[in-house]
Amino acid sequence: MNAPAPRRTRIQQEKRELILEAALEVFSMHGFRGSTIDQIAEAAGMSKPNLLYYFRRKEEIHETLIQRLLDTWLAPLRELDDVGDPLTELRSYIRRKLEMARDYPRESRLFANEILQGAPRIMPLLEGELKSLVEEKVAIIKDWMRAGKIVRTDPWHLIFSIWATTQHYADFDVQVRAVLGPDLGGEGRFEDAARFLEQLFLDGLKPKASPN
Repeated sequence: MNAPAPRRTRIQQEKRELILEAALEVFSMHGFRGSTIDQIAEAAGMSKPNLLYYFRRKEEIHETLIQRLLDTWLAPLRELDDVGDPLTELRSYIRRKLEMARDYPRESRLFANEILQGAPRIMPLLEGELKSLVEEKVAIIKDWMRAGKIVRTDPWHLIFSIWATTQHYADFDVQVRAVLGPDLGGEGRFEDAARFLEQLFLDGLKPKASPN
């Protein structure tokens, strides 16, 4: 029987968090392949040997960040509830996804970089936990359609479209701000985006009134 791993001290935990924060910045800028332990150590303000005391490999740092990211990233979809009103639930989901784009842009770019490289380190998670969660929510959306609460559409591509449009404001934030300019490109751009996406998705999903 293996002995339990020793508990980390407060200082050790703080050092790990410092490394992970630095690594998030480096990975989100350069991707996994373009990042090095030396870059992460420099960003963390520590020597390479000191960093390697806490994480033995670059892969270990990346895997820790990805696991944290997925836990955070899937939370809004998990909250999509079959008990609530469909349009209210979808509006809240769109809002939560935009809040993540606003508050976690580096994490979004980290995820996008991993996907663009073919998801070599997270494919089991995509084919397992993510796929199961999406299938669970697709079943809810199909139930709403059968009950006539929203119009019939493709539930998988509805979810994909919400992902694509909301995450755009994290992954392409520089482009969004450049095009909007200083007057429209401030923090209010997220509220403007939320109102537009609510109109785009929710108006299209409202059941059509029956003709008299």
